[in-house]
Amino acid sequence: MIYLASPYSHPDPAVREARFDAVSRKAGELMRAGWNVFSPISHMHPIAVRGGLPLGWDFWQAYDREMISACDSLMVFKLDGWKESKGVQAEIEIEQSLGLPVMYVPE
Repeated sequence: MIYLASPYSHPDPAVREARFDAVSRKAGELMRAGWNVFSPISHMHPIAVRGGLPLGWDFWQAYDREMISACDSLMVFKLDGWKESKGVQAEIEIEQSLGLPVMYVPE
């Protein structure tokens, strides 16, 4: 199982929605290629938005840590903003602390 990390948080809701759309498309592409993918943004964005949940890393970090530990590797989708993303950088650190591989895929 691949954990697909990507940037999400942004003050502009249109940017968040565009990032959700892009990573969901990438997750579908990877699944068509035979990968099993967990994408926290693709899977949790609808729940967060419709459930009125916080959108930032501070709220999601414990959940994401559990999901990362259940996966075999982490794949970073290099959408604009991935290097500055607090969440993506923390996800990489968690994966590395577990001794699991980190892969990078271009936008």
